Amino acid sequence: MPEVAAGFGEATADENKHLESCGACAEELKAMRATMAVLDEWQVPEPSPYFDLRFQARLREEMAKPQAGWLHWFRRPVLAAALTVIMGVGVGFYVTQGRGIHNPGPPIAESPGTAVSDLQALENNHDMYSDFEMLDDLAVQQDVEANP
Repeated sequence: MPEVAAGFGEATADENKHLESCGACAEELKAMRATMAVLDEWQVPEPSPYFDLRFQARLREEMAKPQAGWLHWFRRPVLAAALTVIMGVGVGFYVTQGRGIHNPGPPIAESPGTAVSDLQALENNHDMYSDFEMLDDLAVQQDVEANP
């Protein structure tokens, strides 16, 4: 549609048929043609006769300014790299310490007979003790059957 409105091409037979049946598209094409007509009438303003002189003077002023040394272009990348390293160390510290992901070393063995060692033994041998409960239930069932 923009090419047809600008006059760069003609609408095909199918497009003309659609424009006849679709009022919204016909209105849109009409509005685009009106916009293109206004743009065709627009004249570019001429720059001031002193534009070139002022532009050249401004260029001379900028060229006369002292140029920054190597420290100027070196400082920004170094600061960016330092910030990146600091952020990396901070995130690493957060992940390893803040969430409790750390290796505390081998577990400390408690002396036998203490409450802690008994709880650890129960936890480590849970499967075996659960099988003993089945044996106890089986023995009770056999006693009931033997002594009705």
